[in-house]
Amino acid sequence: MPGENLSRDEARERAELLSVEGYEVALDVRSAVGEASPQGTGPRTFRSVTTIRFRSARPGAATFVDLLAPSVTSVTLNGRELDPAKAFDGARIALEGLAEENVLVVDAQCAYSRTGEGLHRFVDPEDGEVYLYTQYEPADARRVFANFEQPDLKAPFRFQVTAPDGWTVWSNGAEEARDGLTRRFAETEPISTYITAVVAGPYHYETDVYRRELGDGSTLEIPLGAMCRKGLARHFDADDVFLITKQGLDFFHDHFDYPYPFGKYDQAFVPEYNLGAMENPGCVTFREEFVFRGKVTQASYERRANVILHEMAHMWFGDLVTMQWWDDLWLKESFADFMGSFSLAEATRFGNAWVTFANNRKAWAYRADQLPSTHPITADIRDLEDAKLNFDGITYAKGASVLKQLVAYAGRDAFLEGARRYFKRHAYGNTRLGDLLSVLEETSGRDMKAWSRSWLETSGVNSLTPSVTYDEDGRIAELAVHQDGEELRPHRVAVGLYRTEGSKLVRYARAEADVTGARTVIGELAGIDRPSLILVNDDDLTYCKIRFDKGSLAALRERLGDLTDPLARALCWSALWNLTRDALMPARDFIEMVLRFAGRESDIGVLQMLHAWARTALHHYAAPAWREKGGRLLAEGALRELRTAEPGSQHQLAWARFFASAAESPADLQLLQELLEGTAKIDGLDVDQELRWSFLEPLAAHGVAAEEAIAAELARDDTASGKRHQVRCLAARPSAAVKEQAWAQVVESDKLSNALVEATISGFVQTGQRELLAAFASKYFEAIERVWAERSIQIGMDVVRGLYPGLQDDEATLTATDAWLTAHASAPPALRRLVLEARDDLARARLAQTCDEEASRMAA
Repeated sequence: MPGENLSRDEARERAELLSVEGYEVALDVRSAVGEASPQGTGPRTFRSVTTIRFRSARPGAATFVDLLAPSVTSVTLNGRELDPAKAFDGARIALEGLAEENVLVVDAQCAYSRTGEGLHRFVDPEDGEVYLYTQYEPADARRVFANFEQPDLKAPFRFQVTAPDGWTVWSNGAEEARDGLTRRFAETEPISTYITAVVAGPYHYETDVYRRELGDGSTLEIPLGAMCRKGLARHFDADDVFLITKQGLDFFHDHFDYPYPFGKYDQAFVPEYNLGAMENPGCVTFREEFVFRGKVTQASYERRANVILHEMAHMWFGDLVTMQWWDDLWLKESFADFMGSFSLAEATRFGNAWVTFANNRKAWAYRADQLPSTHPITADIRDLEDAKLNFDGITYAKGASVLKQLVAYAGRDAFLEGARRYFKRHAYGNTRLGDLLSVLEETSGRDMKAWSRSWLETSGVNSLTPSVTYDEDGRIAELAVHQDGEELRPHRVAVGLYRTEGSKLVRYARAEADVTGARTVIGELAGIDRPSLILVNDDDLTYCKIRFDKGSLAALRERLGDLTDPLARALCWSALWNLTRDALMPARDFIEMVLRFAGRESDIGVLQMLHAWARTALHHYAAPAWREKGGRLLAEGALRELRTAEPGSQHQLAWARFFASAAESPADLQLLQELLEGTAKIDGLDVDQELRWSFLEPLAAHGVAAEEAIAAELARDDTASGKRHQVRCLAARPSAAVKEQAWAQVVESDKLSNALVEATISGFVQTGQRELLAAFASKYFEAIERVWAERSIQIGMDVVRGLYPGLQDDEATLTATDAWLTAHASAPPALRRLVLEARDDLARARLAQTCDEEASRMAA
């Protein structure tokens, strides 16, 4: 739609012209329940009346207000009625003849969302109840009320919501008045449009309170709330949510010296949510999958706790102080990602949080930083489509990794003091990169501009490789670290030396050094006895790909499971995975190491990551001729570990899920079937409802479970979660007609909600159905530009990423991709970026397959 994709230049011009004094937003969502009003084939709508008070620096000038709505009833500017038919183009309302002080009133009919963008409406299939919530970032508040949709036009907001009888409503501010079905909420502090929020419906709600004595002797009291759908209430462990919340509030108050500024702290776990969570001040939203319906591993609880703390960190980094434009998105996301792990490790029961960070979050960063779309942490964001795609592994995980490196470089105390000054100096304002650098220079005494040029303003990842020589007595004569990469950066690293002590591989020496340039000698380690393993970037201080010398790699092949330190093991696994992705280690070698050592891995999060990597190695990086054998080996290994794992343990559960994902033989599928039926048992394994669905999907994908079996399972679990699982299983069946139907539901129709689009795509793409899916490769390239133009950006991203024919991993697919890119040079840059990224993944997979094939020939 013309005008929908706001550009940076337009935002800059509007910010120079306007200052916003306040919003009053009145929503009437009584239309969410009952039959939709007869409006032909149009969407279900609600009334939105917005009053904006703003000033213009140039009286007489023109501007526009953003609104995405089916219709506008009236527009009044300074008492003057504007003709909506002329002023409103579907995305913007033109405003001409501004005064110095202005009052704009817009009365519109806005549409409920089914894509998780704007005001999302969900009908619970279990009980028919309707639930609403908003999600805006980066720019979907304009789907709910008229506004100036850019982060640097902050203002106080007053919301009032008229809702159906029996509902509860929440917003950023506390409810301060009620008149019949209408609730009025307290005015917020100045905030950006994208973090305003409304949650409404018959939610289950639990409360608590956080109290803290402040330095001036006063007591800070924060009302806490947590909510979920009524159908999930029996599974909702709100006590643990409140525990993590209080621990986080303690941690951030201890370190930030700025009291939480937004009054109450509600946390809503909502259905069909596209993201992990969103940091709306006073009303944080989370995906409801964080309410666990069955047994999960501690990694799931750790992940939830991390997200809770990540969003809490945003209350300061992002909400109190906000980036001026999306170029500096990292100013909030990198900090929140870092502070999430930092607080998790130091304030909660998850003391090994940095292990998860090294193994999981940084893997996301390494992948993103090697794509053709890689970008500096401080990115060039031309418009809103660019912004939507930059919520990526660089902005989050690489940025957090670089901040971890900054703490090592500048010092923890200097870093935290810089944050404290940053909050006080820029509270309720907007900032750019230089604002942060200036306070960090003050507190650290370091040249932050040089550091920024190396780390924030360039892209790509360095590799650090040790080289070592020994004297005649077997001691280290010289140990040097070699740095590769287009941009050589300063790295503060620890180099650890490990040797065998009994049956263990333990660290016996460590040195920290600044690695600069192409080669840096670590003089402190000269004269030390020969190690079995040299681990560059021990303790994970910097952001780099770790490489090994020949002797260290040989030691890991034989002794990886003997490493006693969980972080060191995680770093070694991450390094081995990068070698595999970079076609420097055959995929079958990586899989063989997983089979040898994963059963000894104590960290459940690392184990689950190894399972995911092993699946990717088999299906994408292994030579096609070896896949059948490799799959058999993985399934056999998974079943062996499942049977020997401690009964009832989280490791047993992880191996059960992995076995289900690897099962292909008739005997393995029969075991899954018998576990579902209860005719087979594995001591301690509780086959709860979530695990039943995990077992049923591979049975459906291999044609063992027919539509009737899937329907019977839905009858057992006739819930929103059950419906998503059912849709996934139906789309997984090995039938051309099934695949055609799934394709049509996602690509040719917009009737499915965002969650069911995601489930359908997940079921459609089955690694064991390459031949069946081949027919859709050409259809993909014919459809994607139309899908991108017609559907919301979230659905467009899901389709373009999820349906790319990467399982057709031959030269023909690369050629077809290149042909599309050549023929569509003027396609939207965000769409081209997604296609380029998918192409790069496929090209990388083909290189890895060649590496694996060569290893097979050499072995023969």
